[in-house]
Amino acid sequence: MAHTAMSGDGTTADDDPLQTAVWRLRSRACWADAAALLEPASPDASLQRASLLVERCLYTEAGWEEAEDALRTAEALAHSDDERGAAACERGYLAYAATLFAVRDRADEARAALGRAAALIAPGAAGRALLDFRRGLIAENLTRSPQAARAAYRRAHAGATAHADPLLLSATWRHLAGLALREGELAEARHGFAESLRIREELGYLVGTAPALVSLADTETEPEASRLREEARRLFRLLGGVPTWLARQLAPPASGAATA
Repeated sequence: MAHTAMSGDGTTADDDPLQTAVWRLRSRACWADAAALLEPASPDASLQRASLLVERCLYTEAGWEEAEDALRTAEALAHSDDERGAAACERGYLAYAATLFAVRDRADEARAALGRAAALIAPGAAGRALLDFRRGLIAENLTRSPQAARAAYRRAHAGATAHADPLLLSATWRHLAGLALREGELAEARHGFAESLRIREELGYLVGTAPALVSLADTETEPEASRLREEARRLFRLLGGVPTWLARQLAPPASGAATA
């Protein structure tokens, strides 16, 4: 299972001290602490706060009510089409997460919200790339349509490149690589996973690094595969078992089990 998050705030050298602090906490799986730094008094701040708490749901499978409350605040404060579109994009992402983790089937809500976002966010706008990516997630993981997912991820990849959003770019590399791996395109998958890992390491996005290590390990031979998985286990333990859904993939082989 693969997941990602909102595009990157606080990842560039010229960000203000508040955004830098939010990014550092977020990247270390401290979403609640990061959200607490943001006063939800403006559309931008309330949306960023909601995005952080929605992201926490994707990595911890918890905090659903707090995310819902923050999202309702963001929706109430949104006035422009861009703001309403961004809030709808987060609404769709939260509904997708609830469906993916079988909290509640909200697939129809997820599709409707992302469709609403598509009507509000102008083509070529910065938020469009993230929207395309999330539509790809629904196509891949809920609709089970890899062709539609690939097309959406490619649009998101182009948008992330055009708008210099490295965190989103790491996600598009990762998911395009995952589709390539399913189709047996090992070299393409290895390249995409390596690019995703490189970007996350450069950004210091620790919470997303362990999944990237595990994905790359799936394309490598021994002893490199084991080295990558052990590094992922170290980070997973360091961050207190986050992301929760990675635990099964990182479980050591049973005693006496054969290894390839």
